[in-house]
Amino acid sequence: MTLVGSVLLAASTFVFLLAASFAKSWAVAPGNWKLVATLILYSVGNLVMLRLVREFGMSIAFSLSAVIQLIAINIIAVGFYGERLSLLQISGVVLAIIAVLLITFAPSAR
Repeated sequence: MTLVGSVLLAASTFVFLLAASFAKSWAVAPGNWKLVATLILYSVGNLVMLRLVREFGMSIAFSLSAVIQLIAINIIAVGFYGERLSLLQISGVVLAIIAVLLITFAPSAR
């Protein structure tokens, strides 16, 4: 993974976390500015993802982004918004992380 790729991955994750937080804020107390901010942030995140696809390839870029966002968004949802996951949901998150890790790192293990 290159330095540029790492920075882009961190940037896209940060932007998507902001977008998810604005989306939650809009869901709790709707407002036009929150909706517009959410749409702009998701658009910016997707533009960064286009560069990541060029850097890593589609499968790796989206897999890495998905697992990082999965972990980070769940931390924010549970820690900041007080949401709770059932044991079955936690199991699903863990299995999703394992699946993405296998997809991402299995080709290099050959």
